[in-house]
Amino acid sequence: MHDIIVVGAGPAGLTAAIYARRANKTVLVIEKSTFGGQTTYSPQIENYPGYVTMSGNEFADKLVEQVISQGADIEMETVLSVKDNGETKTVVTDKGEHEAKAVIIAVGVKHRQTGLPNENELVGRGISYCATCDGAFYRNKTVAVLGGGNSALQEAILLSGLCEKVIVIQNLDFLTGEAKLVEKIESKENVEVITGTVISRLIGDDELKGLTLRKADTGEESELAVDGLFVAIGLEPDNDRFSELAKLNEYGYFDSDETCTTATEGIYAAGDCRSKSIRQITTATADGAVAALAACKYIDR
Repeated sequence: MHDIIVVGAGPAGLTAAIYARRANKTVLVIEKSTFGGQTTYSPQIENYPGYVTMSGNEFADKLVEQVISQGADIEMETVLSVKDNGETKTVVTDKGEHEAKAVIIAVGVKHRQTGLPNENELVGRGISYCATCDGAFYRNKTVAVLGGGNSALQEAILLSGLCEKVIVIQNLDFLTGEAKLVEKIESKENVEVITGTVISRLIGDDELKGLTLRKADTGEESELAVDGLFVAIGLEPDNDRFSELAKLNEYGYFDSDETCTTATEGIYAAGDCRSKSIRQITTATADGAVAALAACKYIDR
C-alpha cells in the first residue's frame, strides 16, 4: 500500500512525486514507456526557468534522478484501469495490481503522427511537433507545417518570424482555422499555403531532407526540399480507460480545472491530459505540484 500512486512519468507526474515525497508520503510512479513524456522529443529546451539550454532527455534524466533521490518507487508497467474502493484505490496494470490511498493521473497526450515510414527515427532530426519548443533551431531555414487548423496556423505564424520560408501543407482544399488566423497567414510574405495535398513520403534516413507531396485529386507527386517539418494535425488524449472515475470533456480530456480534482475523491488529473488552454512544461510541473498537495491534504483529512 502506497499513499499515492502517480500514473505517468512526464513533467507533471514526476513533479507530483517530488512534492508528495517532500510531504513524507510514500509514492509509486508507474510509467509504460518513456520517462519525461513529450519533452524527450525536443532536442533542446530553452524556455524552462533556471536553465539556459538543455535537451529534453537531460531534463527528463534530472527529474527522474530527483524523484529517485527523494525515495519514490518507480515501475515500468502499463496501467489498464483504476478502481475506486472508497478509502483506497486499486491501479490495475499489465503486470498486476497496486493499492494506494490516492491516485494522480498524469498520462499526458500524444501528438497525432503522420504514420509515414521512418517518422519516429526522424523526430528531433528534422521532424518536430512543437514550434514553440523547437522553432528557434530552424532560424533562417525553410520548414513545412502539416495541417490547416488553428494549431497548424499558429505554428506557422510563429515560425514565420524565425524562418526564411514556411510552407503550410493541408490535405483539404481550404484552411480550417479561424478566419483571423487565415488572414494573418495570408499577410505573411514568407508563408506559402499548399492545399489539397498530402505528404506521401519523408525523404532522408538520418536527417530529414525533404518531402514527397501528392495532390489529393490527381495523385500527381512532386518533391519539396525542406530543413524541417512541424506536424500539427492534433493531439490525442488517452483517457478513456479512466472515464468511469474522472469525467471527460467532449475532446476526451479530463474535465478538471486548475485544482486538478476529478469527480472521484482521491483521484486527481495533472498535466496535458486535463482540460487547459496552455500545454507547456511549466504548466505541467505546476499541475504536478497542485495535484500532489491536494492528494496529501486528502490523505491527511
